[in-house]
Amino acid sequence: MQTGKRVAARAKAARVNWGPLIATGALVVAVGALALPVRAETIIKSHGISTFGDLALPPDFTHLPYVNPNAPKGGEMSQWAPGSFDSFNPYAIAGNSAALSSIFYESILSGTLDDVSAAYCLLCETMEYPEDRSWVIFNLRKDVKFSDGTPMTAEDVLFSHNLFMEKGIPEYRSVAGGKFQSVEVLDPYRIKFTFTPGTPFRDMPGQAGSTIIFSKKHYEENNRDLEKSSLEPFLGTGPYVLESFEPGRQVIYARDPDYWGEKHPLNVGQNNFDRIRIEYFADDNAAFEAFKGGVYTFRNESLPKRWALEYEFPAVQSGAVKKEVLPSGNIAGGQSIIFNLRRPQFQDPRVREALGLMFNFEWSNKSLFYDLFARINSIWENSEMAAVGTPTPEETAILQPLVDEGLLPASILTAEVPMGSVSSPDNNLDRRNLRRASQLLDEAGWVAGEDGIRRNDKGETLRMEMIHSRTDLLPVMNAYVENLRALGVDASFDIIDDPQLQERASPPNFDFDAVPTTVVNGGLEPGGVLKQAWASVAKDNSSRNRMGYANPAVDKLLDQVEAAANRQELTNVVKALDRVLRSEFVLVPRYYKKDNWVAYYDMYERPEVLPPYAVGELSIWWYNAEKAEALKASGALK
Repeated sequence: MQTGKRVAARAKAARVNWGPLIATGALVVAVGALALPVRAETIIKSHGISTFGDLALPPDFTHLPYVNPNAPKGGEMSQWAPGSFDSFNPYAIAGNSAALSSIFYESILSGTLDDVSAAYCLLCETMEYPEDRSWVIFNLRKDVKFSDGTPMTAEDVLFSHNLFMEKGIPEYRSVAGGKFQSVEVLDPYRIKFTFTPGTPFRDMPGQAGSTIIFSKKHYEENNRDLEKSSLEPFLGTGPYVLESFEPGRQVIYARDPDYWGEKHPLNVGQNNFDRIRIEYFADDNAAFEAFKGGVYTFRNESLPKRWALEYEFPAVQSGAVKKEVLPSGNIAGGQSIIFNLRRPQFQDPRVREALGLMFNFEWSNKSLFYDLFARINSIWENSEMAAVGTPTPEETAILQPLVDEGLLPASILTAEVPMGSVSSPDNNLDRRNLRRASQLLDEAGWVAGEDGIRRNDKGETLRMEMIHSRTDLLPVMNAYVENLRALGVDASFDIIDDPQLQERASPPNFDFDAVPTTVVNGGLEPGGVLKQAWASVAKDNSSRNRMGYANPAVDKLLDQVEAAANRQELTNVVKALDRVLRSEFVLVPRYYKKDNWVAYYDMYERPEVLPPYAVGELSIWWYNAEKAEALKASGALK
């Protein structure tokens, strides 16, 4: 269960995708010149938008292809979350927001779980935009209501957009702020976004449509503040409202019986549970014991040892709890250890390469993970966007101008892209990698003294303090620390509490040497969101660019990512970007799991074929009341 900060533009990251379309069934209208002799502009009017190619669903679709349109409503889904919470505002740096605290809100467009390119009208009836996508008009639905029953209008959309531009988290404002030339209300149910000339327009209609919508009236009358934590949610249009909560212990969301969008084609067969309950636990061990006892009823497992050895408790053996491996079509999660590049000891890429050599994936996978994980080499692992070998001709054409400008070394054009270190599966300390890492540190001026500790010519020790709040990382991180110390690094891995981690690892503090984290890769269709993680403008203000990365060559590649005109062009640019980032050894790639490991009490049902990009248990699964009663009667469930 994920908690924490979310940027406005990715509040529906799993459901909203930015991008353009020439839609199947789209209405194309030629607008002629009126007073001035200008060239006619072709306007596309459609029920959605796609980054590349046509929309899969026609304008008159009745439901998404992967849902059960006859799924019953009712019952409860319960899961767990780690740590605690003190806010229902996921759009502020302040506070630790509750799990699913964006559930109250919707955006104008909504994506699907089977198509990374598509976004369809949710709060709008149609959208209009020119072929170059330099502006977009949303024709809003007139039946959309906030959860208090008041209507949503274009004024709420304008208000919400301006609010995020003024008070959204810094990385969003720094990247998105200059892209909107104007936003104007054309009438109570029509709003136009015009984008700044020179901006790559491909993603902009989708970006405009991804902003979540608050009630202007409620916000202003209640003196709300987007930048502050609060235990009172903002007023949204979404299918769930807050039923109850115990700070730091439990949250219950209730399905709104008066939800405006119940029969919307995007929602048919979705939002099936009357209640969604989240139970909080201090650590994963306590959470697992609670699941075994029926305190909550659905669990996504992340620990391979537990999945391999500990799911034979009585409820599993009796069939009361089902254990399933469900396929995932997602890109690898980008789990890595990132360096704080603001620290002087990490300025030399030879140092970073040496430190990466000491992470032994093969031993960890065999000894700790029961061979259930796969190695991450690329930031875009498990996708066609991962760079391999030497540059292709297409990559070379992209990289050559940056070499000519002196922004990249010429070696980028001929060198093999760096891969994660290959180590011995039988011993944690791989002697060959130790020798290579030692040579690199010697060359970089970090020499081992008589005590074995490496110091530079100023007498400073090579320090690498890693921090996190997850105790389940201790075995693998302690093994890594052991190897680093054998290399002469003053290394440690410290467990701190969640609020402390947020404070130390987030802007403006960035008080850490290294931290295990998930690196932003933008998913299967990267766009402008990459700038929040990798652009120089986000170096010191972004919780997505915790490492403080800045490189003018990468800035230019990020512009090309946004401007890519087709899927192949996007793939080529991302491969070139991947190659550059990996060549700098700015992170230590770890591992990922290719499948979803889930366990749940046998009272839930799901579509036979799940969509490729999500398990969807909170949205497209449903509750079987008869099975639930049988579990309770047997004593398997309280």
